[in-house]
Amino acid sequence: MRNHLEELENESIYILREVAAQFQKPVLLFSGGKDSITVARLAQKAFYPAKIPFTFMHIDTGHNFPETITFRDKLIEELGVELIVRYVQDSINEKKAKEETGKYASRNSLQTVTLLDAIEEFGFDACIGGARRDEEKSRAKERIFSVRDDFGQWDAKKQRPEMFTILNGKINFGENVRAFPISNWTEEDVWTYIKQEELELPSIYFAHDRKLVKRDGAVLAHSAYLNLVDSDEVITDRVRFRTVGDMTCTAALISNASTIEEVMYENKASKSSERGARIDDKRSEAALEQRKKGGYF
Repeated sequence: MRNHLEELENESIYILREVAAQFQKPVLLFSGGKDSITVARLAQKAFYPAKIPFTFMHIDTGHNFPETITFRDKLIEELGVELIVRYVQDSINEKKAKEETGKYASRNSLQTVTLLDAIEEFGFDACIGGARRDEEKSRAKERIFSVRDDFGQWDAKKQRPEMFTILNGKINFGENVRAFPISNWTEEDVWTYIKQEELELPSIYFAHDRKLVKRDGAVLAHSAYLNLVDSDEVITDRVRFRTVGDMTCTAALISNASTIEEVMYENKASKSSERGARIDDKRSEAALEQRKKGGYF
């Protein structure tokens, strides 16, 4: 009998193969985080011994953790796949996106402009991502194949039923699909799979000493991208990050967890959700859903 993780792996491989079969030009959105690393491993298995048949793409805010960017480039070389990088800074230079100002300024939401432009530039008809339903309530509403209109927008009320694991990739001209191979996985499933597959992760997922900014009860990585105010306190402490988003909006956890087992133990004991450390999700009750409606991944 297959165990729980084998069932999830088989489902994900089925989804990835359906994407390859049903779409003309799919792309795998790759951030260098644990979820996209997991999807990359699943894609390897889905098409082995052939190469992964998707181009990878990263929307770089320019404010990413340097450890993640270094890891991204190393893994892409090992996988032997093509990586397209599009930069939020270019969208700002072209006056398509406006740099935020003030204490809470972040480029995280500006990624949408750059992503939608890149989808149009390359004619991608499916974007594969590592989003999971357990991350946040708006992501729980997504189908496995989630259609975006020709403006890149999402309407949760117009989603198609997905019965008996039948995935319908039929789209009209100009539309595209967001495909979520690990939608049914939990954070614990991902960590368990990473342990089982002995996958390497960026170092920021594990405890390390770091210069930080203590703000509003959270601790953020100190960087030139953070607009400091008088009430901010600069400290040094031992932390890890539960997600690898933009440095300006991804809070750290005070932690000594240096192994996968210790991270999983801490996560289980935590009273906060995985995205509870994302400052951008706290701008309003429906912050992520509003960004997703506009085209955010």
